[in-house]
Order: sequence, then structure tokens, then C-alpha cells
Amino acid sequence: MNSDDAAASPSTASTEAPPSTAPPPRHVDVLIVGAGLSGIGAACHLTRALPKLTYVVLEGREATGGTWDLFRYPGIRSDSDMQTFAYRFRPWHDPRAIVDGASVLAYLRETAAEYGVDRRIRTGHRVTGAEWSSSAARWTVRVRRTAATGEGPPESEEVTYTCRFLQLCTGYYRYEHGHTPDFPGREEYTGRVVHPQHWPADLDHSGRRVAVIGSGATAMTLVPALARDAAHVTMVQRSPTYVVPLPEVDPVARVLARIAGKKAAQPVVRWKNILVGVGSYQLGQRLPTVARALIRTAVKRRLPAGFDVGTHFNPRYKPWDQRLCVVPDGDLFRALSDRRAEVVTDHIDTFIPDGLRLASGREVRADVVVTATGLDLLAFGGVRLSVDGAEVRLHDTVTYRGLMLDGVPNLAFTLGYTNASWTLKADLTAAFVCRLLAHLDATSRQVCVPDAAGAGERRPLLDFSAGYVRRSVHAFPQSGTRDPWRVGTNYPSDLRAFRRARLDDGTLRFGGPVSPTERANASRGPVHGRPEGVPQEPTR
Repeated sequence: MNSDDAAASPSTASTEAPPSTAPPPRHVDVLIVGAGLSGIGAACHLTRALPKLTYVVLEGREATGGTWDLFRYPGIRSDSDMQTFAYRFRPWHDPRAIVDGASVLAYLRETAAEYGVDRRIRTGHRVTGAEWSSSAARWTVRVRRTAATGEGPPESEEVTYTCRFLQLCTGYYRYEHGHTPDFPGREEYTGRVVHPQHWPADLDHSGRRVAVIGSGATAMTLVPALARDAAHVTMVQRSPTYVVPLPEVDPVARVLARIAGKKAAQPVVRWKNILVGVGSYQLGQRLPTVARALIRTAVKRRLPAGFDVGTHFNPRYKPWDQRLCVVPDGDLFRALSDRRAEVVTDHIDTFIPDGLRLASGREVRADVVVTATGLDLLAFGGVRLSVDGAEVRLHDTVTYRGLMLDGVPNLAFTLGYTNASWTLKADLTAAFVCRLLAHLDATSRQVCVPDAAGAGERRPLLDFSAGYVRRSVHAFPQSGTRDPWRVGTNYPSDLRAFRRARLDDGTLRFGGPVSPTERANASRGPVHGRPEGVPQEPTR
């Protein structure tokens, strides 16, 4: 996802050139790509910490909100508690902890309006590439701008922006389509097949038989939501997932709000949820047998006697090797207990005209088949990067603190946690970028680039066993095994490191534009793009 609103800051506004010529470049201090949760948050941090800097947010789609505007399937909701999913600077005071997608989207857009970010967002602006020039110390960003014409296809043109610093807040999902395996016999099926990522507005599932293929968070959300009106819902999973029931309204938050008030209670509840999350992850990784037993006990308590928990809710992997699925107030278990839905653990042999035939020979009749089979990943929204004419090969790079790339100047990206709320890491990243920009200005430097000389061994950036990660991890940067190249998974630890880490420890190199003489004399770095002539900042 990446984002025209004429209300950008005066320094970013320009008069369009005649149609026969290319429009003039637009220049800002910081260019943010993506107007979803990460991009809006990054822009708010800039507004709060560095109000004199100019910035613009480019969004490829015609609406803000990212995932929360794109996904419209029944029951879509937050998969983290809102006390940690909300921005640190704009707390969530609603008593609900797990909320519907519309509430998340409203929160994001209200936040953008409150901080004036909505006036800096330009929708219909898809970033396709960015080239760094060491001699000019700036990025030149290529953008495909589209505009609705009222009739016929939208008009499209190439425009160019330049910036001192580029911040990629694109998430890691491919927004054009989700992942759907090539199921045998699908062409023989006479019902309707839909993918949750592009839920059709005209689909009425009331009184119909529905089969949901998948066992991830999307399937866990869809099944109880569809079961309210469908004749019957069958969740067909190839293998089980860990499912954890959580109360929709946090009882601790409710009590504390009654005693101390919402404002005073919020930070306490937030840190309670952070620490519980950290403890859950550590328990799952260090004492997986204990964690598995606790989760299984919680599931059995909410299902009828005799339910085959060992088959349908007993994954082969350790807790937190993949993300746990949260079901608010056990809504999935209620649907199963009421027999409005069922779970079948089996492999799909083929589609048949009126449903699915499984490897066991069982046939699942369905008027609608929902392929909740996962998402495809796309690094940096597909934006192609180059440094001084050399293409940046992402998989050859190592990430600095999981937010910058070695050898790539003045660029940051947002990658949230996989074992906790995405926003926790997004907030840390945005605050660190503000700190870095302030340091550049305070020291009269213009260029900052990580140098991965001490990164140690390399390992996948997304160290996660989920199928959608395994399919795409080869296209992403890597992480190191030593700080600050190792990607953290512990928010309290990262919070200390991001706030206290020295910027002048030699890992980050600081400098200015490269003169023609320096360019001629400088030795080239790795082909993926270490800039020329950037001296190391002296260690104090």
C-alpha cells in the first residue's frame, strides 16, 4: 500500500505543469509511503516531535486505513488487544479490548484528523521506485498517480517527488490478491468461491451452507460470524492452530477504570497486557509442554464433553512458532457447541460440483466456499530501490534494529512484531526515526547509513514458521545475530534499546553529499548500495 490532497504543507505544494510536459518535482524533508496504521502513526510522530519538518504521505489506494479499509469480510476484528494495538500517544479508552474492523478504521482516521495528517495524505499515488543520489544527498521517488474520471478507467500519469529521508510504511501484505492454492476440480464446482481479502459486497450467505478452508486468524474470525446466519458452516483445516479465548471487555480494565478513571487506568492496563504477552511468548518457547497443556485445558473447558480436541485443536508445532489465534469471549467455541459450525481436520482431495471431497472420502456440501488460505507477502510494497545507480537486492541486505538497511542511506521501514501487537514496534520505529532526524539536524549532517560490518551470521528477518512467511521470506532482507542487527521480539527490551542506544557508536555512518572529487576517489561498497564517501561519525 502506498498515497492527493491539495492541503499539503506550502513547501510541498506546486502548480501542475501543462499536460504536454512532466510535472515539476515535489520536495519534502520526509516522504512516507503508506497511509495505513504504520504510515499514519509515523506522520503523527513527525508532527509531534519535529513540527518544522515538511512531509507528505503517499497512498496507492483511493482510501486511507490500509488493511482496515481493504478487508471487509464478516467479523473482521483486531487480533491484538486495543490497549496495545492503539498508538502510545493516543490511548484507547473504550472498555472493549477486541474490536471490529470498522472501529479500528475509525480510530485510525480520527487520529489522522486530530494531528492534521489527513491534510498531508495523497491517495491514488502508488510509489513504484526510488533512487538515492549520494552527490545530491536525496531520494528521487517515482510515483504512478491515478485519478477517477467519472466515466471509464481512471487517468494515470507518472510524477516525481524528492526527499531527504524516505520512510516505507507499506506493511508486508500483497494488496492486489491473497494466496489461493490450485485446488483440483475447482472448475467443476457450481457454487461460489471467494477469498476474504476481496469479499464481494453482493454475497448473501444467509441460509446457505458455507465451507471455510483454513485454520488461521481469518478463518477463526469468519466461522462464528458466518454461523449466525448461515444454514451451517464447516471449517476445513489441513492442520490445527493454537486458539486462545480472551474476554472482549477486559475485566481488569473495567475495574481499574471504575476505581481510578479511564485516563489513569489506561497505562496500567496497557503495561499489564504487554507483560502478559511477553510472558505468554516466553512460556510457549521455553516451556512448550506447559503452555500447550494450559491452552488445551482452556479450549476443552469451552467445548462439549467428548469433543475431539486432540484432533482439531492440537497443533504439531510449539506455541508461538506461529501466531496464536484469539477468539473474543470464545465465540468460535460457542458456534461449535451450538452445532451451527463444525471443524473437519483433513486434506482436500478435490472440489466436486456441490462442495469438497476430502482425502478421507468425506464430502462437505457447500453453496459457498471461502478460501481463507492465507496472504501473499510483498516486501516494501514492491517499491524498487537503487543507490547511485546500483539496484538494492533486498535479500543481500541486513537490517539495523529491524528498521534500516545496511548500505542504504536515509531510509527506514516499519515492520511490526509477529508475537505481539504490530503497533508496539511501529511506535518504536517512528520515534527512533524522529530521534535520528533530530540528530542529523543537530550535528549538521545530511546522510546516515548503517554499516553491517559487525552483524555476525545472517538469518531470516521473519523468523516465523507460518506458511505465508515461508513462501516469501527469500524476498525480504535478513537480520544478524548480534545487536543492533538482531531483530528483537521483546517490547520492554526494545523500548530500552531504542531510547538509550547511542547513535554515534560507529554502526551508523554520518556524512553529507559527495562532491565530484570525493566520488572519483571513493572506493565502492557492496553492489547493493553502500554510498560513496560517507565518513564515520567520530565516537565520543
